[in-house]
Amino acid sequence: MTGHGLLIIGSSQAGVQLAVSLRALGYDDPITLIGEENHRPYQRPALSKEFLQGEITKESLIYRTQEYWDEHRITVVKNERIIRIDKNEDGSGTAYAMSGTEFPFDRLALTVGARARKLLIEGVDLPGVLYLRNADDALELKARVPTVHDVVVIGGGFIGIEAAASLNKMGRTVTLLEAGPRLVGRAVGEETSDYLLEHHRHNGIRIELSARVSRLVGSGDRVSGVELADGQVIPADLVLIGVGVIPNTELAASIGLHCDNGIVVDEHALASDGVTVAVGDVANLPNPVPGAPDGDRVRFESVNNAVEQAKVAAYAIVGHPEEYAGIPWFWSNQAQLKLQIAGLSTGHDRTIVRDDPEKGRFSVLYYRDERIIAADCINAPLDFMAVRSAITKGAEIPWQKADDPTVPLKSITVTA
Repeated sequence: MTGHGLLIIGSSQAGVQLAVSLRALGYDDPITLIGEENHRPYQRPALSKEFLQGEITKESLIYRTQEYWDEHRITVVKNERIIRIDKNEDGSGTAYAMSGTEFPFDRLALTVGARARKLLIEGVDLPGVLYLRNADDALELKARVPTVHDVVVIGGGFIGIEAAASLNKMGRTVTLLEAGPRLVGRAVGEETSDYLLEHHRHNGIRIELSARVSRLVGSGDRVSGVELADGQVIPADLVLIGVGVIPNTELAASIGLHCDNGIVVDEHALASDGVTVAVGDVANLPNPVPGAPDGDRVRFESVNNAVEQAKVAAYAIVGHPEEYAGIPWFWSNQAQLKLQIAGLSTGHDRTIVRDDPEKGRFSVLYYRDERIIAADCINAPLDFMAVRSAITKGAEIPWQKADDPTVPLKSITVTA
């Protein structure tokens, strides 16, 4: 050992959790956490919701105080973008920043996340066309909102809907354009998509599905509208684009790590060289759900995954490897709605809907071969907790008894 310790590139949720977990496990070597943004490590999920609406401050987003980092001997470096890595066979090496600064390391961790996918159409460079992925994006959006009236959000995924709901709540006229046939098509089932569509339309958001955007129009100083393929132009003082993300695999690929829709890792978060770890949005990992098909791989974009996988990576680094196995869960706050998802609904063959309009609760349970595998729960935290617990423990929620929303799922759960 040369005494340089661990270099974590990416001051993301995953990077922060990895550093914190290592110290909790007694890892005593130096830890350096590098971020390319000129901000201390911060939480991202609130950017499209509470922060945009002014319900929390910038300081509320910060993960840890400087005193914490100092006390735990974790060096946090801001505003340094790593552009090249020289790595030796034993996993040690040197990372080179754009500024010219060199960061030697004994071991490397990549928690570099993902970047916003760009929309490649005419007009995307006009002032007032924004993405929402990081703090600078959120600060610019928040600064522009007071001066705009008409907002068009392109993309009906979680970020797009959350931002649209926030802007609508703030009194702006909001149009959401989704190229697919339904909202959040990759993450939830048709029943949940339909519920979200009806709710947000009822609340005043204009939502167009199967919408084909041909170009953005405006003058040199600002965007003024979004033109659709049929020639219709929707007025827009501001356009927010949220059409997915691309994992940041360039550094990993440059040092010979296997990449395929992310950095390919094993169940211990180890990359293909057997030494480097990769965690969070950038990592393509074996499906951690118990009973998942052999060879099934996933790349999660969630806080829960970043935290849990980072803990597994920390165990691998200290020499006590543990497999990453668990039930993934996600959430999305959309103004009055809190959507919580437990498990993965892929491959389901039955759905059970629990709709309680009087109490504003809505859940969809997903089954495969008579067994509960997932649930989408809107304003129904008890349903979410019951399903998550049942899947984790291998218990069962009989579908024949699950459709009555007045019956608590916990009361009909059968322990294996």
